[in-house]
Amino acid sequence: MLETAIDRKQLLTHLENLLQSRRTRDYCPNGLQVEGRERIHHIVTGVTASQALIEEAIELGADTLLVHHGYFWKGEDQRVVGIKKERLKALLQHDINLIAYHLPLDVHPELGNNAQLADLLELETTGPIDPLDPSTPGSIGKLPKAMTAAEFSQWIASKLDREPLHIGENEDIVETVAWCTGGAQGYLQLAVDAGVDAFITGEINEPAVHLARETGTHFYSAGHHATERYGARALGQHLETEFGVKVTFVDIDNPV
Repeated sequence: MLETAIDRKQLLTHLENLLQSRRTRDYCPNGLQVEGRERIHHIVTGVTASQALIEEAIELGADTLLVHHGYFWKGEDQRVVGIKKERLKALLQHDINLIAYHLPLDVHPELGNNAQLADLLELETTGPIDPLDPSTPGSIGKLPKAMTAAEFSQWIASKLDREPLHIGENEDIVETVAWCTGGAQGYLQLAVDAGVDAFITGEINEPAVHLARETGTHFYSAGHHATERYGARALGQHLETEFGVKVTFVDIDNPV
């Protein structure tokens, strides 16, 4: 049986129409970051284009990597040295395309990280986290049922296979929640302004602990990687259905 293949240009056009990356101000280039083969037979999806994910793609014989965290971030060292050299060398030697979508994959209403996290946690979305700027990643909504803060922590752990760091009193009742995947601890104030009981994101910093304690807003730091496993996987499943091309999701464990 012949494998289904797709032209790279056709794939990129479809992804741009789907994710509308040109409308998003971002910290990195979205779309094709490293050019490989023109005909694509096998896509490996994952969270971050680490050396481990590249090596797994090579082992699987893939010709394309599709990730959330790619390369060429604003403010980083522009020299091709160290791990950047090794990663690019491996991609180029094996003629593998690297395609990355950062914020466009966070905000997509169905396939995005935030939408996928809401589905996983069975949260009912009621609005954007920032009503003055709906393009800001993140949402507000309701839990499937009211539960104590400790019970909600266990609910998150059971869904993400990771125990979240919880700031707040375990006996409090949580009903409303705001969330933004990844490193969105800076959005805690938006959750406070929205008047929700709790805020979920991937990471936490020192000031967020005090803000959570002093406002009574429960903070759940559930892991950057753990909260963003789902967008790239959903996007890959969409492409497999749309084009029949082979797609493999590879989860490279990351405790952060």
